[in-house]
Amino acid sequence: MLRAYRLDKMFANGTTALRGVSLNVREGEILAVIGGSGCGKSTLLRLLSGLEPASSGHIFLDDSRIAGPRGDIGIIFQEPRLMPWLKVRDNVQFGLHDLPAEERRSRAQETLARVGLSHAADLWPRELSGGMAQRAAIARALVRRPKVLLLDEPFSALDAFTRRDLQQHMLDIWAYDRPTMVLVTHDIDEAMILADRVVVMGGPPGTIRADITVSLPRPRQVGGPAFEALKRHLLEALNADVDRRRRLSA
Repeated sequence: MLRAYRLDKMFANGTTALRGVSLNVREGEILAVIGGSGCGKSTLLRLLSGLEPASSGHIFLDDSRIAGPRGDIGIIFQEPRLMPWLKVRDNVQFGLHDLPAEERRSRAQETLARVGLSHAADLWPRELSGGMAQRAAIARALVRRPKVLLLDEPFSALDAFTRRDLQQHMLDIWAYDRPTMVLVTHDIDEAMILADRVVVMGGPPGTIRADITVSLPRPRQVGGPAFEALKRHLLEALNADVDRRRRLSA
């Protein structure tokens, strides 16, 4: 289980990005985090990954405190961030420097097959489409077989067709060994298609406004009475924070 207790984050310029955020994510659960711009969603993800320290509060994976980046937590960003001087296979196996060369190559090839890129192992990043590049980034995050996979709007820069394709592909990948996943997204439909639970954040400073279970059966399709009813519930939670911001600024 991934657990965060009363996280605060204040930057050096005095901006408070998060205040009192507590979160429990069950093993194998897909949790989506939604909210308006500036409410601390990406900051929360960076704290969970260990890339940045919290100003106060604690984060644990099982019984181990997260105090910095670690191999059992993978992260996927909005942009693929592939190293242009390395071919796709070498990008994927870059984080496996502690393993023998043959095992690095074998594990990279196996992971590329899982994301449908076996044929692209010897290509340069510049030769990939946007969707292929993001699949390579997903493979790089998966290759260490993490317990937790963090995703920071990983499909937002893609066209609608590619985005839908990769959403389904992420569910297929998740079903393979069911890592715990935390997905930050602006897209309510995406949150409802992928997640078991949706956390709505508001702010600034970032706080959790609602925690809503998604009980729709999989596979899920956009539309239908149950889908639309849940979407209205999420929109009401988001709009409540918008109204709060307007009152505070009035």
